[in-house]
Amino acid sequence: MEGNPVDGQTVELFTVDRQWLARGSYSSKSQIRVRILSFDLDEHVDEQLFEKRIARAIALRKALPGLEQSNACRLIFGESDGLPGLIVDSYNDFLVCQFLSAGAEFWKEVIINQLKVQWPCSGIFERSDSDSRLKEGYTDSIKVLSGDAPPPLIEIHEGELKYLVDVFKGHKTGFYLDQRQNRALLMKYAANKDVLNAFSYTGGFGIAAIRANAARVINVDTSQETLDLARQNYQLNGAAPDNIEYIQADVFNLLRTYRDSRRDFDLIILDPPKFVASAGQLAGGTRGYKDINLLAFKLLRPGGILLTFSCSSYVKPDLFQKIVADAAIDAGREASALEYLSQGPDHPVALNFPEAMYLKGLICRVN
Repeated sequence: MEGNPVDGQTVELFTVDRQWLARGSYSSKSQIRVRILSFDLDEHVDEQLFEKRIARAIALRKALPGLEQSNACRLIFGESDGLPGLIVDSYNDFLVCQFLSAGAEFWKEVIINQLKVQWPCSGIFERSDSDSRLKEGYTDSIKVLSGDAPPPLIEIHEGELKYLVDVFKGHKTGFYLDQRQNRALLMKYAANKDVLNAFSYTGGFGIAAIRANAARVINVDTSQETLDLARQNYQLNGAAPDNIEYIQADVFNLLRTYRDSRRDFDLIILDPPKFVASAGQLAGGTRGYKDINLLAFKLLRPGGILLTFSCSSYVKPDLFQKIVADAAIDAGREASALEYLSQGPDHPVALNFPEAMYLKGLICRVN
């Protein structure tokens, strides 16, 4: 390295024999020293670059078929939109941002100004409280960046489904927008089914099941606060309270209890948190995925349906399928994959950044 760049400053990359390679944002703290912004020698990193990249990201979302049926989406998805470390989600009339890299933090003011121009809204709120930010040497930052503060709960909709979102304390920026199309797919399988919604969060999949005329939904989560918001979401969607149950419990332990008591279901949803946050956690995390899937297969009635997911980018799709297949074998069940699932198209995967494909899932049917 030549010179003494500050964190977030643009630096030039060269080969050992001084061939120019790229420009990117420098970080002294991260194991990723430089996050590339351009491989084009004639493209400079300035306000115009961010103006163009943000405009391109917004144009992509506006062109996505079906997205007009919702008032919430992932507006900017980091490297896949050419803006490493920047996440921007739109919830109704508010934007929620995460600045997770030194470069995103360095250019924060420029980014905010461009968002105000290109996506007018009531307010821009920051939820930069991810572990990724800590690895870049920054502390959490949760505050209003522009305009009004969001209300305690923002109402969004996905077609006929309605949800209340807590952008102050909710997971990620408040809601799992990446599962939108998978919630819609679930509705094809849910009619008249006895449903277990494990790791239910604020009820997303369960509400989709109830709106598709599921007979009963049990929601399980470790957080009572989250279950309380799930209850509000069911009420918002006009669900009959007699058909819905809320259980605060450890999912692993409850699945074992159901197994021991011979409780069974027609449809089970497994949407757990990230079990593998680093390469060193892969072995332990895969055991966790296998355990919950094995228990779920044992709880399914003949002809039952399992929706199972992993949001860990270190767990590749072929490995996840192997985990689920091994779980079915060890459970003594024959099963078929009916559909392969991933994140929604507002979470695109740049072909030169395959790591962006973090969410994978299967819809399985047991014999």
